[in-house]
Amino acid sequence: MTTTTPAAPVAPTAAVPADSAASKRRAGRRSTPLTIAMLAALAYFLLPLCWLLIASTKSTQDLFNSFGLWFSHAPQLLTNIRQTLTQDDGVFVHWLLNTVMYAGVSALGAALLAAAGGYGFAKFRFRGDRAAFNLVLGAVMVPTTALAIPTYLLFAKAGLVNTPWAIILPSLVNPFGLYLMRIYAQDAVPDSLLEAARIDGAGEARIFFRIALRLLGPGLVTVLLFTLVATWNNYFLPLIMLNDPDLYPVTVGLSSWAAQAQNGGAGSSSDMLALVVTGSMLSIIPLVVAFLLLQRYWQSGLAAGGVKQ
Repeated sequence: MTTTTPAAPVAPTAAVPADSAASKRRAGRRSTPLTIAMLAALAYFLLPLCWLLIASTKSTQDLFNSFGLWFSHAPQLLTNIRQTLTQDDGVFVHWLLNTVMYAGVSALGAALLAAAGGYGFAKFRFRGDRAAFNLVLGAVMVPTTALAIPTYLLFAKAGLVNTPWAIILPSLVNPFGLYLMRIYAQDAVPDSLLEAARIDGAGEARIFFRIALRLLGPGLVTVLLFTLVATWNNYFLPLIMLNDPDLYPVTVGLSSWAAQAQNGGAGSSSDMLALVVTGSMLSIIPLVVAFLLLQRYWQSGLAAGGVKQ
């Protein structure tokens, strides 16, 4: 008697959808315009920076006689930097230190005030809170240049014109920063944590500085950087507020150098225009360093919001 062994069952082959490859091709075609748009935006933002770095290696004559997006035959970056730092007895360094002081104090003060105001609007209810917050939203729509002349008149009455306070005090008011901190504080600071601190006997000031302020760290850094950049690049307000060249920030100082080179004043026969370009390049280095040092706080804030409790 012959016994037959049944054949082993063959595993069914998984059917590959016919349209999977086509969907991948369609997704690739859809991502191509987005990639081109991102590359165009990257070129738009980086091209002026590249030009500034390249132009800083040229003399005034080479700025006009060579291709703008390529180095000249004899790069003189170190010479331009040395001349920029020593021109007019090192006044550029003095302007840069003034800018660091104006922007640093303004950024820290504006961030703390925005954090306190945003935390108050988010966690406390009082009469007129909605009207006050709507007033803040309305202030966001007012351009800062429209307030420069009224601010000058008020500061002239107070005797603060041509002083560092004329630059710092207006920069402490940041309506957009207050709005941003109010939105961020609603979710970043749990109400249960505040109630537990109050039950333990902590006062409101201690709760804010010991608990809430630490939770508001990423938003605080965001407002700080926004205010730092705005104050660092501010030109119109220092122009009308300051008359003493020793109080100039780097924006107004470089503008005076550019006007001196254009009008043919003293020193314009040398590489004055090259010094303006080199000074502009040097003035952006602290901002780049600040962003590189503080960007990890943004990343931690984004990661904190992606975890489900």
